[in-house]
Amino acid sequence: MADLEDEGLLYQPHTSAGRVPTAAAYRFFVEQVAAQATASPEDRQWIRRELEAAQTPEAVMERASHVLAAVSRGLGIFISPPLARSVVEHLRFLLLPDSRVLVVLISGGGVARDKLIRPERAFRQEDLDHIADYLNHHYTGWTLEAMRVDLRKQLDREREQYSRMADDALMLCDPSILGDNSDRKIYVEGAALIASSPDFTDQAQLRELLEAIEEKDRLIALLSGCIEAPEPVHVELGLDKISNGGKHLALVSASYSSNDQVQGTLGILAPMRMHYERVITAVAFMAQFFSESQEGG
Repeated sequence: MADLEDEGLLYQPHTSAGRVPTAAAYRFFVEQVAAQATASPEDRQWIRRELEAAQTPEAVMERASHVLAAVSRGLGIFISPPLARSVVEHLRFLLLPDSRVLVVLISGGGVARDKLIRPERAFRQEDLDHIADYLNHHYTGWTLEAMRVDLRKQLDREREQYSRMADDALMLCDPSILGDNSDRKIYVEGAALIASSPDFTDQAQLRELLEAIEEKDRLIALLSGCIEAPEPVHVELGLDKISNGGKHLALVSASYSSNDQVQGTLGILAPMRMHYERVITAVAFMAQFFSESQEGG
């Protein structure tokens, strides 16, 4: 026991308490044991059954956060892709009497998004239909981001032929006009589980943590770390950056993709003392499930 303390793997919170693992100890376990595991057949069957029972894409995402919370006894988080990285399955533009245009985008997994915009110039409905037909014919399965890059290349190569239509398409499909950040959906469940954790005896720290959890942008920034991480499942121990109470928490997150392009992220935020093997494998399996669903698998 003394050797483990000397190596920084155990510590005593106060004189009357027993020894508990440090963040370094949990990290050792994650690297040596849990990261090599696979989800049990029971968990795979349960997760798939729970997600497939949902009737709409939005309900699937909401159910995912519920399943992640149940697995971890913490916070389950599911974040939809930013608009620029949404895989386009179908686009439609509808002209309103006041010259505004309703942009309807069906993305991977059948998720529908719509946004009312006021374009820089007036359109006729037949112009909008022509643009939508062209985009749906050439760019189904592309992200908005990739679509816009290709349209710009076409403009550079054949400006006279494509100038007006490509310019209009670029403007109508501009994520900044369509509200890229504000339209990103986040599903969170399990705050009550964190609030009831024995790790949080300091009520001020707990209140600060719960307030941080309520901030959508903080959670999006927190989970974005897994996008650049080399490992399939990203584990971060001790999260002082979100609040003082965050030092007791661990984040386990993963991204899901379509055609090798990251779409969104999912994960759990829970007390550091958790069943890492089950949590990591559940997060990995769920990311795989959503990647397959994005590609029609």
